[in-house]
Amino acid sequence: MSHRLRSLRSVLLSCAVAAAALPALASQAAAQQQKPPAKPPAAAPQPLKDPVVATVNGQPIRLSDLEVAQQSLPQQYRNMPLQAVFPALLDRLIDSKLVVQESKKNKVNDDPAFKKRMAFVEDQVLQDFWIQREIARQVTQEKLQKRYEERLKAMPPEEEVRARHILVATEDEAKALIAELKKGAAFDKLAKEKSTDKASGAEGGDLGWFKKSDMVKEFADAAFALKKDGLTETPVKTQFGYHVIKVEDRRQAPPPAFEELADQLREEMAREVVTAQIDKLRADAKLEKFNIDGTKPEAATDKPAAPAKPAAPPAPTKPSK
Repeated sequence: MSHRLRSLRSVLLSCAVAAAALPALASQAAAQQQKPPAKPPAAAPQPLKDPVVATVNGQPIRLSDLEVAQQSLPQQYRNMPLQAVFPALLDRLIDSKLVVQESKKNKVNDDPAFKKRMAFVEDQVLQDFWIQREIARQVTQEKLQKRYEERLKAMPPEEEVRARHILVATEDEAKALIAELKKGAAFDKLAKEKSTDKASGAEGGDLGWFKKSDMVKEFADAAFALKKDGLTETPVKTQFGYHVIKVEDRRQAPPPAFEELADQLREEMAREVVTAQIDKLRADAKLEKFNIDGTKPEAATDKPAAPAKPAAPPAPTKPSK
């Protein structure tokens, strides 16, 4: 009840303030009508490139801090406009600043365990920066284009067919459809009426262009065995039912566009760059490895092991009487 009363008082107070302000606003409006038109306002100042968007106990948080923090979010949030995640991300940074300030007040940063972990984090950040810099330096657009052209040369040409099909539940239904088609029935009309594959049926059974590897084996073998304008003589059975197939055209598949392979090639080249650079660093470095207890592993000896002595023959036993 007290909460409702407080809310009601707040509403009434707001209304009272608004009502009290109305005469003053009316007077201002009348005065403005009698005054000559004001000069156009001066151009608004340009916004700062890196404005302060919050302060936490006097410590500023700048827009650039949010841009850095956004890169630590999951991938789907990194690709969003900053404005979309701004309110939640700002609250996250404010909470972070509060915890950091409290940690420093309690001298957590003097703890040896903290210093060790901080050194590890610094190493990770240095590693990531170095790797990204090397990738940016060596995986250039020109090199990507060259790799793309090499990949196309290494890809054997593939054949594609453009086909239609009608899918039904039984072999007898499929045979009846083949008989109708041989008498001159329109394939697309029968597909719309009879096919249980409603998606392609709505398109007259059209499956578009496809490679042999795009379809289940039984269907692909039957389709690619047909010539242009060929029709299956017998129903084709697959796990989905019985198909009647008509091949409308055949062609060599066009090569994949650069944009289709670019991400795959970039990732492939990035792995190669990092592996090569690390192999080079290892080759130039003096490395020593120790056992888990810190002791040196025993050096492998080049001397062949001494042959084992043959076992002594068993002592003869007296024959039993």
